[in-house]
Amino acid sequence: MATPIIMPRQGQSVESCIITAWNKKVGDTVAEGEILFSYETDKSSFDEPAPVAGKLLAIFAEEGDDVPCLENVCVIGQDGEDFAQFAPASEDAPAAPAAEAAPAEAVAPAAEAAPAEVIAQTGDVSGAISPRARALAAKTGADLLKATPTGPNGRIIERDVQSLVDRGLTVSGAASAGYTTAVEGSGINGKVVLNDLNAPAAAAPATVAAPAVSEYEDVKLTNIRKIIAKAMVDSLSSMAQLTFTSSFDATKLLAYRKSLKGAAEKLGLANITLNDMILFAVSRVILKYRNANAHMLGDTMRYFNTVNLGIAVDTDRGLMVPTVYHAEKLTLNELSKEAKTVITAAQSGTINPDLLKGATFTVSNLGSLGIESFTPIVNPPQTCILGVDCVMTRMKEVDGEYVPYPAMGLSLTVDHRVLDGADAARILKDIGFALENIDLLLAK
Repeated sequence: MATPIIMPRQGQSVESCIITAWNKKVGDTVAEGEILFSYETDKSSFDEPAPVAGKLLAIFAEEGDDVPCLENVCVIGQDGEDFAQFAPASEDAPAAPAAEAAPAEAVAPAAEAAPAEVIAQTGDVSGAISPRARALAAKTGADLLKATPTGPNGRIIERDVQSLVDRGLTVSGAASAGYTTAVEGSGINGKVVLNDLNAPAAAAPATVAAPAVSEYEDVKLTNIRKIIAKAMVDSLSSMAQLTFTSSFDATKLLAYRKSLKGAAEKLGLANITLNDMILFAVSRVILKYRNANAHMLGDTMRYFNTVNLGIAVDTDRGLMVPTVYHAEKLTLNELSKEAKTVITAAQSGTINPDLLKGATFTVSNLGSLGIESFTPIVNPPQTCILGVDCVMTRMKEVDGEYVPYPAMGLSLTVDHRVLDGADAARILKDIGFALENIDLLLAK
């Protein structure tokens, strides 16, 4: 019996995933456990293994398609089995089995133009667009002649059509039949209307020699960068953020880190870092301040009785903030191990999306990059974020003499609608005191 393969739901918050690569094609023999395709959420990437052995009878979504979770993606079975019942209702007919396709040798690859070239030369997009993109274009009237293909081999995919619609690049029903050459639209929001098809062509500009090297390059934003950009703008536009800075004497902290580094292996401890100790101190201090360990939900405050620590992580795909849950219940060694686990998962791009939400307070450490002070941005609905700066040598008076000491900076950004300046000052003072006396904090 044919077996449909669905798009998995990687976390309760994920609604759809984008297929990034197919490892098999229709007609291929598939062994159980072989990777069928790769896909990604907005922040993680995954491979989908075949749950059964057989032949790949049909593929319902192509590379670049944004597929709803739990929707059928392909079908595995045996030759001759019927799979029509598994096709998503919105799809065109699935790809034909490889055995029915014309032999590859019958087509001269060199003579074939890439889909993007076909569009430019003929205005015909019928062979250069995915089924999902075609369906969306038919529904919205998107101006496909102005599309920028981002799919494999210059193919127009669903997100390209959605981009056209978002920019108002559409064609009226009356103009669509005779629309074969891209023109500027004169209708509402730039829509191409029937009169535009009969407008005289603008005079061609004088020929100018193209520069030997392009002066710039246009590159589409990745999905995660779009999400980060939107989140940052929404954060700054939705709350009154204010940043406070202070520093503390890191002498004991650095000494304790040095002692741990020398004895960790013998004692079976994790590689406990300065950042781990900062996370530990924050998890103990922040419970004292209800408004700092909370979510602001419109006109309601949600106060937490546990500390779910968000850790800002720099990855190849962009900023991610995995969460260590119930951090206040973990020992320093346990917290260090858990932090490394979620950080590594985020950096590898395989983190469960459910671990990227639920934080009640976030720590962003840029000290290793030499940053002396910065303004971290609060991640709503949280009300605070702590920035950790580098260690600098400063002077202080001891017994009438000025002596140097290592000072570590802290930058606390708060939602001023919830926390006043005095609140922020007290939080910074307590975190600094806890870190200055890390040995005593660990003895509690």
